[in-house]
Amino acid sequence: MDIRPLDPHDDDAVAAAAELITAADAVEAPWQHPTTPARLQGVLLYGFDLETPTPFLGYDGERVVAFGALHLSEWDNRDLGWTEVFVHPSYRGRGHGAAMLTHLEKVGSEAERHSFGTDAWEGTPGVTFVERHGYERRSAEILRRQHLAELDREALDGIHREASDFARDYELLRFPAVPDELLASFAGLAGSINDAPLDDLDIEDEVYVPQRVRDYEESAQRREMTLYRVVAGHRASGELAAHTAVVVDRHRPTLAFQHDTAVARPHRGHRLGLLVKAELLRWLLEAEPQVQTVDTWNAESNHHMIAVNEALGYRWTARELSFQK
Repeated sequence: MDIRPLDPHDDDAVAAAAELITAADAVEAPWQHPTTPARLQGVLLYGFDLETPTPFLGYDGERVVAFGALHLSEWDNRDLGWTEVFVHPSYRGRGHGAAMLTHLEKVGSEAERHSFGTDAWEGTPGVTFVERHGYERRSAEILRRQHLAELDREALDGIHREASDFARDYELLRFPAVPDELLASFAGLAGSINDAPLDDLDIEDEVYVPQRVRDYEESAQRREMTLYRVVAGHRASGELAAHTAVVVDRHRPTLAFQHDTAVARPHRGHRLGLLVKAELLRWLLEAEPQVQTVDTWNAESNHHMIAVNEALGYRWTARELSFQK
């Protein structure tokens, strides 16, 4: 197999990669939304917060048979590389996945990364594949999906009222971009996500500074994701206490995706996680009535946030395992 860098500006190559990923997901993860060329191109050009992956295509002659990407952060975890490998179902069993994974690890090693992580859906050949290449299972995450047509809005309002009673010392703010005067405080709050369980993954805390917050907002804008953010502020002290965010895909406006939800340690115990998520759902229903589903991810051991999500109607969809070596 001939492995070549994927130019994110090459529309034909990106389209081929998107088609391959969708074909692979149809076999191993049929619950996944199809990968469109526009969405993949946005990720390749802008990443999650302007840190972009290093992508490759594997060719059998001129036929694209494999896609791989290496994710490296310069903000934190500068010893770690995260890999993803997809092989077209018609070309499996020929060593293409192994060749791509070996290539990604080589590129990572040349960038002075000495630990590697990857994911695989439970119960699929991907688990056997990564274990065969020396990766050990370290964590499990659950994908939950909310179907808004099934949402009991009266129940949602009741949850919101009850949580508001517990959090009467807090006010709720709605905004997409963080106002300049709150940016430093918000960056500190965003770092509270580091308290979420990682199980046995060897990963250091992520670094959250004002510039990274702005980079995340810019990435969402450039990828044509409409960002909705709710923040809870403590009335007496003015401290930012909790936040949550959801993005709506402008290319596929029926789809929304939950991003981080976090509560600062000094403000826990007031049902703020439930309150900000309930408030954001009410906002989403007002502003984006065409949205059909919202996807969210949690470590399986994150019992508190799982309880919040299930109270709001999210349904268990699939389990993805994280591996590291």
